[in-house]
Amino acid sequence: MAPYVFLLLWRREYSMVLVLFVVAGVTDALDGLIARRFKADSRVGAYLDPVADKVLLSGSFLTLALSGAIETWIAVLVLGRDVAILLVAAGMMLFAKTPRSFPPSIWGKASTAAQIAFVVGLVGHFPFVMVLKWLTVGLTVVSAVDYGRRLVFGPQINTDERR
Repeated sequence: MAPYVFLLLWRREYSMVLVLFVVAGVTDALDGLIARRFKADSRVGAYLDPVADKVLLSGSFLTLALSGAIETWIAVLVLGRDVAILLVAAGMMLFAKTPRSFPPSIWGKASTAAQIAFVVGLVGHFPFVMVLKWLTVGLTVVSAVDYGRRLVFGPQINTDERR
């Protein structure tokens, strides 16, 4: 569905994009719910699901920037953060002597939620789209810094996990 969404974004057929984003979100949530409910989750699915989400979201930012619907620097920020995370994760898989867990942080999840809200707000012509834009920028920067901190210093230890 992602290439079709990109085409619609390019053509600025935003009402259909809005429908497809809702469909993508609902089916993604149902897929995860069904997989957990019936214990049908897999390692492949655990890797592919976020990749599919990132393809749709990153491609949307790229298309919106190329079409002039958003400022290029916003797309560069969002895509740059994602590329940096992917390069670090790939490097860790290739060069680490021992496997290291690098799960998504709460800031990464918040950043992704803000990015989705911004795209939906933009294509839905929401009056508060500027708030969503700056929320996206802020959370993207905070999550990038958090991922960098976790890379250098390791994940923060939750006090509940020490008990």
